[in-house]
Amino acid sequence: MRLLIILLILSSCSSSYHYRKALKKGLEQIVTSDTIRISTIDSIPVIKHDTIVYEHFFSSKDTIIQYKNVYIPKTRLEVRTEYKIRRDTIRMIQRVETVKARAESKAIRRKPINWTLIIISISLILGALFYIKST
Repeated sequence: MRLLIILLILSSCSSSYHYRKALKKGLEQIVTSDTIRISTIDSIPVIKHDTIVYEHFFSSKDTIIQYKNVYIPKTRLEVRTEYKIRRDTIRMIQRVETVKARAESKAIRRKPINWTLIIISISLILGALFYIKST
């Protein structure tokens, strides 16, 4: 049994095989570099006229650091779930907008009742009726 497990481990694919396979399928390596400047101050003692004077020298060194960013293409399942999430959010936004529009239309339909016009019109009608009845 152990021999079978050892044979399976030794005959498995190496990482370089999987890397080459991924490169064939569309893996892109993006190499970005960054330059860092390191500045140093060197002070050297110099004797001038019986006194010690320090002279300062500014020097700088450049170092370049490279970063390898790997772009891994998405699988079909990842693309599908991403599409579903985007589609569902659009549907939810549409539902919210329709509910808001309905609420606004109901609010617009309800106009406040102008009681002064109603009272004036009733009093005019009653006055006209009393006038007609008295004559």
